[in-house]
Amino acid sequence: MKLTQDRVCELFDYREDGNLIWKVRTSNRVNVGSVAGFRRKTGYLEVRVDGKLYLGHRLIYLLHHGSLPSEVDHIDNDQWNNRIENLREATSSQNKCNRGKERCNTSGYKGVYWHAQSKRWHASIVFQRKKTSLGLFDRPEDAHAAYAEAAKRLHGEFARAA
Repeated sequence: MKLTQDRVCELFDYREDGNLIWKVRTSNRVNVGSVAGFRRKTGYLEVRVDGKLYLGHRLIYLLHHGSLPSEVDHIDNDQWNNRIENLREATSSQNKCNRGKERCNTSGYKGVYWHAQSKRWHASIVFQRKKTSLGLFDRPEDAHAAYAEAAKRLHGEFARAA
């Protein structure tokens, strides 16, 4: 059975702080008036509805918009912030553009890494599944500036340079 806006409205109230509140008791673990779901190690809220797990931000989006897109993006990149104002429909590519720098990043800047052969900082960006070199730079700050400009131009509102 496909989850509908009517079903979500039947089960939950939405609070302005981005929480879903149970309206009905669906199991022994659910208390009417309590905050729905639990946080995973990834930081995302998960809520069990009719035996299936859903990401909380997707339920909130469905509740407000009546549809469930393939991806829902957190504008501020904060998985804890499920306020409807912070959620927007996105493609997979757009959602990836809005991510921060990778954990293994050593330059401190998204899209910038040390190019050992040239002994300079290299900036690159991915757009429409194609990686593009933005050049080699003496300072990581300059490489980051090139990345930030390209991100704004290519990724638009989904650009995240930090």
